[in-house]
Amino acid sequence: MAGSGRRPEHRGPPELFYDAAEARKYTQNSRMIEIQTQMSQRAVELLGLAEDQPCFLLDVGCGSGLSGDYISEEGHYWVGMDISSAMLDVAVEREVEGDLLLADVGHGIPFRPGTFDGCISISAVQWLCNADKKTHSPPKRLYRFFSTLYSALARGSRAVLQLYPENSEQLELITAQAMKAGFTGGMVVDYPNSAKAKKFFLCLFVGASGVLPKGLGAECTDGEESRQAKFTNERTRFKNAKGKSAKKSRDWILEKKERRRRQGKEVRADTKYTGRKRRPHF
Repeated sequence: MAGSGRRPEHRGPPELFYDAAEARKYTQNSRMIEIQTQMSQRAVELLGLAEDQPCFLLDVGCGSGLSGDYISEEGHYWVGMDISSAMLDVAVEREVEGDLLLADVGHGIPFRPGTFDGCISISAVQWLCNADKKTHSPPKRLYRFFSTLYSALARGSRAVLQLYPENSEQLELITAQAMKAGFTGGMVVDYPNSAKAKKFFLCLFVGASGVLPKGLGAECTDGEESRQAKFTNERTRFKNAKGKSAKKSRDWILEKKERRRRQGKEVRADTKYTGRKRRPHF
């Protein structure tokens, strides 16, 4: 689950994809290092940390420690987690300043409540959407990750997760599990109109909701809605793993009625009673 700084192609589990040869590419490719450093810089910026105050941060999918290098340069302390032993071996050889942990974040974040002042992740979280084993359930793994991450973060802190979603359904699955785990926040999209520079940062708040930062290159004209997607901890109906509403639920009924309207069919108006379960008649 190493942060690669590039859009990944799914070629099996990350612990197998990032073998020794692949891991060493990131210490020899200056362009890769530059991209990784830029995204790490942006992620730390979005954390909104207090100035001139060392913080203790978690780096999820730390890989060979490129993100950690920037964290250390900023005067902070960090712990990195990754599922690839080859990546962590390179990090050890590079003598990174942070502590390293070989672990699958889909099993959870194994730290005491309130341990960290913030969390960043570069190009890693989307790996949790893949069912690499028969026992893998992406929604369950994502919820396990987000719920234990929420606990491991101090109240009032943030997690900023840069990711490469394959499609809107995957993005919805990730954000839905983050909401379910208690986070508020939303998606910050940098340079939304650029095919190459476009970057997604899931900015999550622990405890009280904060103001969602603006995406770079995403200035809005008057009357134009921001491209940032916000969500709060208000009660929300969740969809299943395929992004569809549960059958016979109110959302399912409303979606079905809307489809029929688009087909030009006559449909009864929606009311507060739409989809309400009726008592059985005796």
